This record gives sequence, structure tokens and C-alpha cells, in this order.
Amino acid sequence: MLGTHDGLMYYTIGQRKGLGIGGKGTGEPWYVVDKDLENNVLLVAQGKNHPALFSTGLIASNLNFINGDGRSGTFVCTAKFRYRQEDQKVRAHIRPDGTVFVEFEKPIKAVTPGQVAVFYDDEICLGSAIIDKVIKDDAAIAIVAS
Repeated sequence: MLGTHDGLMYYTIGQRKGLGIGGKGTGEPWYVVDKDLENNVLLVAQGKNHPALFSTGLIASNLNFINGDGRSGTFVCTAKFRYRQEDQKVRAHIRPDGTVFVEFEKPIKAVTPGQVAVFYDDEICLGSAIIDKVIKDDAAIAIVAS
């Protein structure tokens, strides 16, 4: 355990500043990589390119297509998960329950549950969905307890 936090709601995935644990470990900056809401634990890792910051896919709900684009099944498009982020190539699989499983062409940094995934076909916005779960490979992380 590296320290304590003031409440998980004050932190976001990818956050670097305000963690209060500088100077520990290798000297590289610490980043929020996940939050364990059930146990009130903030998970952090050192280094701006630490593997725990990256995810390979996500599951999202409240899928909403614009202009009557009622896609179904699987389709390839681009998506954004953060403001000003470059378009990312993805494969979206619309599931029978209305959620969407999104596979990333390459791992993407700091995708965060609760934020919005916005889907595009070139410059045309297809629609969006709310990120429920991020899919990651396991990586070494540290814990900041409540």
C-alpha cells in the first residue's frame, strides 16, 4: 500500500496529478489505472506507458445511433473515448441484449467506465454508447487504500 485517498469519485483513469505519492518507487510519475469500488481501493502504476493504463476493448450500453443508422451485428469503424483523441480503429459487435462489445485494433490508453464511446464512419458520427466495462490485460499495479 502506497498511501490513502480522499474518495474514488475524485480520481479518473489516467490521472497523474494530485495523487500525493510522488517520490516513491522508481521516481517516474504515478497514474491511476483502475478503481475497485467494492473495496474502495485506488489502483496506480508508475510510468506514462505502463501496460495497466492500456485496454484492448470495452463493453458499453445505451447504444444510440444518429440519423436512423440502425446497425446490427458486427461492423468496423473508428471511435473516440476521450476529448481531442485521435480516431481509433475498432470492431464493434452489437450483442442481443443491446450492449456493444468493442475490440480495439491496438491497445488504447486511459479508457474509462462512465465516459462515452463515440463511433464514426470517416467524418460522419454514427452514434455513441456509455462505457460500462474496460477490458485489460493483467499488469503489475500498486494500491492506494481508503
